Amino acid sequence: MSETSILPNEAAHFGAMAADWWDPDGASAMLHRLNPVRLSYVRDRCDQHWALDECALRPLTGKRALDVGCGAGLLCEPLARLGATVTGVDAAPELIAAATTHAEARGLAIDYRALGVEGLEGQFDLVTAMEVVEHVADPAAFVRSLAERMAPGGLLVMSTPNRTGLSKLLTITVAEGLGRIPRGTHDYDKFIAPDALGEMVRGAGLKVIDCEGIAFSPTKGLHLSEDLRLNYLMTAVRG
Repeated sequence: MSETSILPNEAAHFGAMAADWWDPDGASAMLHRLNPVRLSYVRDRCDQHWALDECALRPLTGKRALDVGCGAGLLCEPLARLGATVTGVDAAPELIAAATTHAEARGLAIDYRALGVEGLEGQFDLVTAMEVVEHVADPAAFVRSLAERMAPGGLLVMSTPNRTGLSKLLTITVAEGLGRIPRGTHDYDKFIAPDALGEMVRGAGLKVIDCEGIAFSPTKGLHLSEDLRLNYLMTAVRG
């Protein structure tokens, strides 16, 4: 088992993007397009898991949320606005600095820390790790660390590219090739199929309760779908 999930070259790659992380037309433009889709899914999973009012503006009040691999806070900030007490961790200090500055400017109290999830103490009602598991040293050990941070009755939500030809084509050949995503962001050999991720989740003592795809079409853009071939989200609870 790796002592840390962090790969220094990955942290450096993403840290170099910190300056324009919040620019919707910058190097992280694709994350800005992904984020509303992911947030919609997380909100729905939380509503169902805790029987929350789907019309409430701050349904996560009283819940503790942890976003692992938080970048500059694209998911942390809306979770805070939904009422959660949010902690965000990332391997790149440059991203944590950018996240802290952005949140403070908007009056959001978010606990940002530059470290791997293995170095964090405490438990959280909601744990998220979006587009992270394909960038760590030991994915199975990373998933176990996420499970350890879940409070009793907690919820884990992850997302990652699928290990398919379509995902390789659109994510690496097209998106990276055309500069929509910075070159070198993805390594197809590290992409994980849903069955393989599900096995890791179960190995961590959790139960997969939902798996939904993120698909792309010219008319809808990125959207939630039953088609898992491009990218997918997975939700788990204690087994």
